[in-house]
Amino acid sequence: MTDTITAIATANGVGSISIIRISGDKALQIAKNLSKKNDFSPRHATLSAIYNGKNELIDEAIVIYFKAPYSFTAENVVEIQCHGGFIVAQSVLKATVNAGARLATPGEFSKRAFFNGRIDLSEAEAIAQLIEAKSEDSAKILAAQMKGSLKRYVETIRDDIIHILAYSEVSIDYAEEDLPEDLISQIKAKLEDLENSLQKTLIASKSREGLMQGFKVAIVGKPNVGKSSLLNALLNYDRAIVSSIAGTTRDTIEEQVRIGTHLIRIVDTAGIREASDEIERIGIERSLEAIERSDIVIALFDASREMDAEDFQILELIKKNALDKKIIYVKNKIDLQERFMSNQISFDLELNSKETVDSLIKSLENIMDRTNSSDETTLISQRQVSAVENALSNIKDAYEPLDFQELEIFSFHLNEAVKEMASITRPFENDEMLDKMFGSFCLGK
Repeated sequence: MTDTITAIATANGVGSISIIRISGDKALQIAKNLSKKNDFSPRHATLSAIYNGKNELIDEAIVIYFKAPYSFTAENVVEIQCHGGFIVAQSVLKATVNAGARLATPGEFSKRAFFNGRIDLSEAEAIAQLIEAKSEDSAKILAAQMKGSLKRYVETIRDDIIHILAYSEVSIDYAEEDLPEDLISQIKAKLEDLENSLQKTLIASKSREGLMQGFKVAIVGKPNVGKSSLLNALLNYDRAIVSSIAGTTRDTIEEQVRIGTHLIRIVDTAGIREASDEIERIGIERSLEAIERSDIVIALFDASREMDAEDFQILELIKKNALDKKIIYVKNKIDLQERFMSNQISFDLELNSKETVDSLIKSLENIMDRTNSSDETTLISQRQVSAVENALSNIKDAYEPLDFQELEIFSFHLNEAVKEMASITRPFENDEMLDKMFGSFCLGK
């Protein structure tokens, strides 16, 4: 990492400001060459003209110099804040390359920050996900992790395991003697505390998947119960075609909408029934997939029609495919004469989707808000979840060798648990894994 890298750190498109970031040993000299200025005070904004290699004026910009190690990458960093727009930013970027930098790869700034000890992997992942946060609650969780909350949790678990290991390692030196019963009880109690802590973290993280990744809401029901009308009402514009002809929606329709502090994805599914043709059959299969992928299912029934075999089919599909989902049972079209009677469904809401859906919006908001009611640590990636699951598995496997006082095997499992927990923040060298993870970051991060 001896070369100097550069990239546009702001999104493409027209805007008031674009930021070109430069990091490496040559960063300050490149800024001097482009600005024709020699004096830049660290962390002071300097108004400068920016020139290309032909001494042609590109723009007038703000230049800020961050002296190593007091920068994001812990290297010399310069940020050039020029006027927004594709042409100006690209011209400044090209000038930095011509002056001695090379284009950064996706995530390379964060990767350098990691290797230079500025951040650990948990903080790097939080930075990447914060950019795409789907709710205010998830942004708060990610901001806390960016400041080291997950790192502190990992260190606490790691220290607790090492404390138990100390008992084991000392006892191995006196293998000819049996361990006192009270010592075994103390170790088991500590293992149980660790097991409970990790289990709670996994449960909390699973329940917050929708919070972190963005909730997915599927609207399901038989044909012509008002699913498309409900989607249009939630979006507040006519996205889906509404018709009295059953089977009008032949495919799933997905749209994003903000509800409360959450950005969610709503899926209007094709009406579920016995398909009359191949296209409708494919649409219904996609509806079932949408149910499986969703966090919340809105099960819609028509108050103006008697309950029939298709309604029973909907209930069976929900029971089969949505066991771990939150289901909202909604009776629609209550403005019409009611004919729907059933003692198998306890409806959460009754509404007319063509008039108002405020009660449904409030219900969705309450469900999503409740997912962040716990103070448990949240794991924000599958990589972190897998590490905790593996650590938990090793802790569970340690009980049996402890009972038989096979301390070498006991210590092996605890050492594996320590390695798994350490991998969340700073794993053993694995270039392929790190390249893959940082490669998913935005360019300029």
